Amino acid sequence: MMIVKSVSILVFLSIFVTVRGDANNKTSQGEESQTYLPYGPLVQCSFLPLEFLDCEQPLDLKGNKTAKEDTGLGCVKYGGYRYEDVEKANTTCTVLQDIECYGNRTFIRGGFPCIKYAKNYFATTLIYSILLGFLGMDRFCLSHTGTAVGKLLTIGGVGIWWIVDIVLLVTNGLLPEDGSNWNRYV
Repeated sequence: MMIVKSVSILVFLSIFVTVRGDANNKTSQGEESQTYLPYGPLVQCSFLPLEFLDCEQPLDLKGNKTAKEDTGLGCVKYGGYRYEDVEKANTTCTVLQDIECYGNRTFIRGGFPCIKYAKNYFATTLIYSILLGFLGMDRFCLSHTGTAVGKLLTIGGVGIWWIVDIVLLVTNGLLPEDGSNWNRYV
C-alpha cells in the first residue's frame, strides 16, 4: 500500500514538472503558454518594477489632444509646479533582455510625469533678476525675448516691472517659456 502511494506521488510530480518545464520553455522563447500559473515562478511582464524595464521617454505631442486620444501615449503639456498640475502620460516599455517573465515583453505603462528640464536654474535666474532685472536679463534667461526687450527699453518699467518680476519669480508666476521645470543643483 505504501509503495503504491509513493509511486502515484512520483508519477504526479513528474507530470507536474514536465508541464511546468514546457510552460517555462515556451515563455522564455517568446511564445506564450496557454495558461498562466499564478503560483509559478514567472511574474506577468507588465507587473515588473521599473528596474527591469527599458521605458521610452513620453512623446511630446505639443498640445495635440487628438493625438493623445488616438494613441493613448504622450504628453500634451509639460511642466507644472505642484504635483496636481503635472500631467501623467503612458509610454511603451520593454523588458530587459535577460529577465524572464510571462506575457508580452513590450507593453504600455502609465504614470510617467510630463516633466522636462532645460538649462534654467531658479537660484541663477533670481540673482539675475535682482542684480540685472532692470535690463530684462531674467526674462532673456527664461526665453521671454519679446517682454525682455520691452523691459530693457523701458529700464525695467521704471523700476516697477523689475520688482514685479522678482515677486513673480519667488511665487512661481514667472517660469521658463518652453514649459520646462527648474533644474536642481546637485
